[in-house]
Amino acid sequence: MAENQNSGSSGSDKINKTRSNSGMSEVVFECVINYIHDPRDRDAVSLVCRRWYELDALTRKHITIALCYTTSPDRLRRRFSYLESLKLKGKPRAAMFNLIPEDWGGYVTPWVKEIATSFNCLRSLHFRRMIVEDSDLELLATSRGRILQHLKLDKCSGFSTDGLLHVAQGCRQLRTLFLEENSILEKDGDWLHALAVNNTVLETLNFYMIDLSKIRYEDLELIARNCPSLVSVKISDCEILELVNFFRSASALEEFCGGSFNEQPDRYNVVIFPEKLCRLGLTYMGRNEMPIVFPFASHLKKLDLLYALLDTEDHCDLIQRCPNLEVLEARNVIGDRGIEVLARSCKHLKRLRVERGADEQEMEDEEGKVSHRGLIALAQGCLELEYIAIYVSDITNSALEHVGFYLKNLTDFRLVLLDREKIITDLPLDDGVRELLRGCFKLRRFGLYLRPGGLTNRGLRYIGQYSPNVRWMLLGYVGDSDEGLMEFARGCPNLQKLEMRGCCFSERALARAAMQLPSLRYLWVQGYRASSPVGSDLMAMARPFWNIELIPATAEHPAHILAYYSLVGSRTDFPDTVVPFHPEKLVST
Repeated sequence: MAENQNSGSSGSDKINKTRSNSGMSEVVFECVINYIHDPRDRDAVSLVCRRWYELDALTRKHITIALCYTTSPDRLRRRFSYLESLKLKGKPRAAMFNLIPEDWGGYVTPWVKEIATSFNCLRSLHFRRMIVEDSDLELLATSRGRILQHLKLDKCSGFSTDGLLHVAQGCRQLRTLFLEENSILEKDGDWLHALAVNNTVLETLNFYMIDLSKIRYEDLELIARNCPSLVSVKISDCEILELVNFFRSASALEEFCGGSFNEQPDRYNVVIFPEKLCRLGLTYMGRNEMPIVFPFASHLKKLDLLYALLDTEDHCDLIQRCPNLEVLEARNVIGDRGIEVLARSCKHLKRLRVERGADEQEMEDEEGKVSHRGLIALAQGCLELEYIAIYVSDITNSALEHVGFYLKNLTDFRLVLLDREKIITDLPLDDGVRELLRGCFKLRRFGLYLRPGGLTNRGLRYIGQYSPNVRWMLLGYVGDSDEGLMEFARGCPNLQKLEMRGCCFSERALARAAMQLPSLRYLWVQGYRASSPVGSDLMAMARPFWNIELIPATAEHPAHILAYYSLVGSRTDFPDTVVPFHPEKLVST
């Protein structure tokens, strides 16, 4: 669960002091280790001998902890005291879809307390899906404010603008302040003013998709004037016409997202975007405002249309003007026709995300659908694609086969089949999934969320057989029985994280599968056949360092199983809605 990224040679003095006289091979390795970046390679290196273990500890610069309960702050400090960058994740990914109780846990406080007294080299912090309090931000600002350069609070909650004020006043070397999709209690806009007054090196400012109404556009202008290296700004709602001076001052700006359109369309011709702007997302942009983008559309490399008010025809009109597009995010109102225009016009596309629109159930426009037709056109036209996440109304085996045949650079593929249509053209998708996985041999992440009958046991066997490099997987409504799950578990040698929803598998089969998957570190399941008494069949996967938690069913959601490796044994902050299911004698601490 750790990712590694090295820069510089911090800790080299320590290496020299502890260097042994065992020969040239060790001297060479000390020179080489700073060039080993893959976390799996690092893990393997650290197991060779005690000396290499020590070298890894001294030279590793970045760690990602995929679940904050898998280790403890003091263990991390003892193991990697020279860290320069730390990414820490709290709540399971399902929390983004309101499937995890709000008080499940993921408190950042113990980590911040350790960071405040240790990790003297730490310059970058990223907290994701965690509970952060104002006191945590104050402690960070007072203890690490002089050296902290990058602070990302990503889908976090629990703090207010008072906490941000501490950060803005105390962290004057911040190059990145990322706050996207946090739940923040807004008291005033003083934090942004303090940031504008105190910071001259800011490069990235992001408070996108947050309900902040007390932001003053004058503070954005001041930031643009004071920070000549400002290249990315993503903000909440703010009338675009009020940002004219901001755009004029932000001459280095390459990315802008946010804003809103509340005035008359004929007034927007006074808005002139910076010349270097190549990544854009305008909130609530409609057909009348779309011409504001046309003058520089050919320079755009990224376009975010998730919150634009455009129909299928508008998408087609805009996309065909963006031949250099590499990243597109849109809702499925783009339709098959929009995807076809994308495939013809944007030959350098690398990432595509098509989300489900909020009004999907009520949508009657037949063009506002993405299906196998669009996916086939995409596969044939955008051969450089590396990432696809897409909601479709209909799908066929042939479409998945096209993906496998044409998209050889694909590393991340996620498909959700919507339940809007009663009849799907071609189910089950066993053969199509097989050909996709056989063709896309670079896949590291794979998500397939279907409906009952969408994938049989045979298809599950294919997933296990043809996913040798996949490390993360999401499966929804797949398989016919426990036998399919066991066939699946005979493969996937590198699968570390498995998430499943709405499947027919029993507790016993889930436990057996978890024991059979050799690299599995994390399992989340919602919707399964429970044993009686509940949880008793999960004992089959109880083992040292393996925590099992049960989240009982509610009126809205079926029960969950969450299981993961942890070096610290049972956690102690369970809410009433979570049952820790691991007898102490079975958990090593």
